[in-house]
Amino acid sequence: MSRPAPTQVAPGVHRLGDHGVNFYLIEDPDGLALVDAGTPAHLMQLRTLLVGLGRPVANVRAVLLTHGHADHTGLAHTLQEAGADLWIHERDAAILRDGPRSAMRHARPERSMLPYLLRRPSALALPLQLARAGAFTTPAVQGARVFDADQVLEDVPGAPQAVVLPGHTPGSTAYLFTGRGLLFTGDALVTADGFSDRTGPTIVSRCFTHDSRAALTALDRLDELTADLLLPGHGEPFTEGVRTATRQARRFGVH
Repeated sequence: MSRPAPTQVAPGVHRLGDHGVNFYLIEDPDGLALVDAGTPAHLMQLRTLLVGLGRPVANVRAVLLTHGHADHTGLAHTLQEAGADLWIHERDAAILRDGPRSAMRHARPERSMLPYLLRRPSALALPLQLARAGAFTTPAVQGARVFDADQVLEDVPGAPQAVVLPGHTPGSTAYLFTGRGLLFTGDALVTADGFSDRTGPTIVSRCFTHDSRAALTALDRLDELTADLLLPGHGEPFTEGVRTATRQARRFGVH
């Protein structure tokens, strides 16, 4: 299911995607940036938003990938061809280079999906939706810009800080726009998980998490950050503060 239109969640910040996955367009005086890249089926949605802003796709200068999973990288190849720099942690860059199906090698999840589907068959809707959206057949991507530790990305509009949070994948990363009070958490902390049927801050189920112990430890790193608005890869924005979010996620645990 697609949203009727992108939603502005903060001044100059637009939430795109659908009811299964989010990605975000950020307007900055130095240009446009995306956090994550949705699926191929979201290209028209992105183009429509850019037309409304009076901007061509070529105005997207950077794509900040929170991790290498297929539902977050679907437009990476298209945007790179249009001139955007792709940024990703070096430990997830191999998924881009080898194609979306390689995530099972480079970031194998802890558990099979089958027990979750036996308990909740309707959860199969999200993987099927991603398959229909072309998420698992996108081209491999070469030439992404990589980092191996926390750092401020001076070449990206808004100069965000990359905050490395391994667990969901080996190279899972959040992006903090300090001056704007924005923290894009990717899948290191989400507010909806279809496989556990959880709504509210949580860690993604083990059938999509590479290392749940590391994912829980990553919440300690998030506690060191300050942001007014948390924008996750799945679920609704969260406005009650970072520590409230991490406390709720710890209470729920990993399923």
